Amino acid sequence: MRLKTSLLKEPKHKELVSCVGWTTADELYSCSDDHQIMKWNPLTSETTRVVKLPDEIYPIDLHWFPRSIGGKKQSHAESFVLTSSDGKFHLISKLGRVEKSVEAHCGAVLAGRWNYEGTALVTVGEDGQVKIWSKSGMLRSTLAQQGSPVYSVAWGPDSEKVLYTSGKQLIIKPLQPNAKVLQWKAHDGLILKTDWNSVNDLILSAGEDCKYKVWDSYGRLLYSSQLQEYPITSIAWAVDGELFAVGSFNTLRLCDKTGKDLGKRTRSICSRGRKSISQNLILQWSYALEKPNTGSIFNISWSIDGTQLAGACGNGHVIFAHIVEQRWEWKNFEITLIKRRTMKVHNVINDAEDSLEFRDRVIKASLAYGYLVVSTSLQCYVFSTKNWNTPLIFDLKEGTVSLILQAERHFLLVDGGGLYLYSYEGRLISSPKYPGMRTDILNAQTVSLSNDTLAVKDKADEKVIYIFEALSGKPLGDGKPLTHKTEIVEIALDQKGLTSERKIAFIDKNRDLYITSVKRFGKEQKIVKIGTMVQTLAWNDTSNILCGIRDTRFTVWYYPNTVYVDKDLLPKTLYEKDGSEFSKNPQIVSFVGNQITIRRADGSLVHLNISPYPGILHDYVRASQWEDAVRLCRFVKDQTLWACLAAMAVANKDMTTAEIAYAAIGEIDKVQYINSIKELPSRESRMAHMLLFSGNTQEAETLLLQSGLIYQAIQVNINLYNWDRALELAVKHKTHVDTVLAYRQKFLEDFGKKETNRRFLQYAEGLEVDWNKIRAKIQMEIVKERERAAASPAGRTSVTVQQ
Repeated sequence: MRLKTSLLKEPKHKELVSCVGWTTADELYSCSDDHQIMKWNPLTSETTRVVKLPDEIYPIDLHWFPRSIGGKKQSHAESFVLTSSDGKFHLISKLGRVEKSVEAHCGAVLAGRWNYEGTALVTVGEDGQVKIWSKSGMLRSTLAQQGSPVYSVAWGPDSEKVLYTSGKQLIIKPLQPNAKVLQWKAHDGLILKTDWNSVNDLILSAGEDCKYKVWDSYGRLLYSSQLQEYPITSIAWAVDGELFAVGSFNTLRLCDKTGKDLGKRTRSICSRGRKSISQNLILQWSYALEKPNTGSIFNISWSIDGTQLAGACGNGHVIFAHIVEQRWEWKNFEITLIKRRTMKVHNVINDAEDSLEFRDRVIKASLAYGYLVVSTSLQCYVFSTKNWNTPLIFDLKEGTVSLILQAERHFLLVDGGGLYLYSYEGRLISSPKYPGMRTDILNAQTVSLSNDTLAVKDKADEKVIYIFEALSGKPLGDGKPLTHKTEIVEIALDQKGLTSERKIAFIDKNRDLYITSVKRFGKEQKIVKIGTMVQTLAWNDTSNILCGIRDTRFTVWYYPNTVYVDKDLLPKTLYEKDGSEFSKNPQIVSFVGNQITIRRADGSLVHLNISPYPGILHDYVRASQWEDAVRLCRFVKDQTLWACLAAMAVANKDMTTAEIAYAAIGEIDKVQYINSIKELPSRESRMAHMLLFSGNTQEAETLLLQSGLIYQAIQVNINLYNWDRALELAVKHKTHVDTVLAYRQKFLEDFGKKETNRRFLQYAEGLEVDWNKIRAKIQMEIVKERERAAASPAGRTSVTVQQ
């Protein structure tokens, strides 16, 4: 990836250009000390003068009103705020008419920014004040009063906090009065620019100490640049938070964000304190470094589609730069964007090359599952890797696609208007919606797609995940979202299997990895932790195998569902290797087939291969080819594979295979238990005891009660020493009360204790325990169950029970 820059031979402005801002992806406004506001078309290089400002107005900063929120066009969208040296800010229409001028500060108004909803404006000035205004220009509050000029300001992602500079300090102040203010020394010189991205929640700062830095929203330093030649005069995030640009004297740099998501090592950082954070910093890497003849670049603005940027130059020029040479890889295909509207396809197997031409500029692309999906400014193209000549093309409602996600059967487009799920034939399948939806802040870590499910992390409440049926776009099940106890950082859905077995894995703020079923069974969703200090994760595209990097270890969970089947078996189903070669904060890019691609912090890609046998085992189990699965494990002779097969067999209620697999890994006690289950007379009993084997006590009891096996349900609770529940069932169903009391009495005698439970004392009054009668009743229950099982067709079938 690199920048392709363009400058006119002669500058259009006679004085330095102070600020620039995009209205659309193909239209830019620039303001200069020559009092001119110019309109630019970078495609045709045409410029037109919009208006000449009065001689006393020297523009300093401009910011366009947000175009749309949740797909709704804003009434003020065709206007911008312009701050100037005369202490005023001006609300100016697209046609150049000054709608309103407001006396705002004593001295120059150094910066002004609309919040993301367009409901408030913040300005900062030479007088050190930070002020909040309504969209019509009415003063709401003076948020802060500093002793020195405030040079730059940015809104927090939720529009509830404001970040501003004060000398060498960065300050985050909430709008709510009496809320805690966060302040820290960020640079050794005056801070000139700052920016806060709404998608990744990371902060940029740049100053006269010739450094630019990246911070998380808690003020923890993630990266500090080397000393540059000149002070950094401008810095800006791309809209999607994947890239940022840095401007200085005759310098323009394109950088990757420092690691995916904030605070990869949150827990260790918190425990060791701020001093050790500098030791955990990762290398920053630049995609491109340009040295144009621009003088200082005072302001950088990214286009809304994130494909190009513009810079306000000290010598009167406006520099344009667009991103080229982006690459996408999948199996044997490598695709490169060589020009704005041209892609090159390279098949590395036969060295064949194809060229793909587009009518408009390419904005986003995704390559997976045998399809290339390309979004331009007006259309969406769907190519099959089997035929590059005849793409499927359909028009887009809005040309600012910010995210493309693919699954095997369909793909998701995210733009300013909403979420749209399309089939690979170009048919719109669904358009899910949820309360307070903001599509501008969604990325690949907060949205996940599978063949039947779509999951979206809520930004308003980061503990919540909304889960939708892909085909209908409706919330799954009872419509209640998945809620976790801590804020969630990253989510991922598995890709194969039935909808009822669909799992979602997620990493929370503490870097703990959890897994749960997307469908709720019973009253509560069973969320289970399977890893700690996990930095990044990815599901395999063809099997439900999960990989991640936790602390300094690369880990593969060959069968994560083991945690629901036999928790003790989970460590035996893992593959681990040292991950120190990936350096700090690596990111898993893809997990295709047996190959995992990891991007290191320095930008280089590392490819790992894992064993193909777990994937083959998953295929056999999915097809219920148990004999082939056992044969594979005997051939490979790997304990990890046997452990996976044991868990898979238990999950699918295949007792014979489970017995073989547990015997192979030396779990003799479990082999004996499985043998005892196989001897049970009825199918319901066997299934209930398999649920008990997996630790699902409540489900086992429910199954027994529904099947009319009351005594079995009571005995289960007795065996688990769940005395209150056993007595409750016996009293409710008016049977085996004496049995419960007898076992309770024996239990207390064995431990030399006296009865203190009031309910047991109450029912024991006047009741004599006769073990002969109790044994006779138990024997009669067993006989009745055998007779019932013999009479039932299901009872005469094989012990193997398919779920």
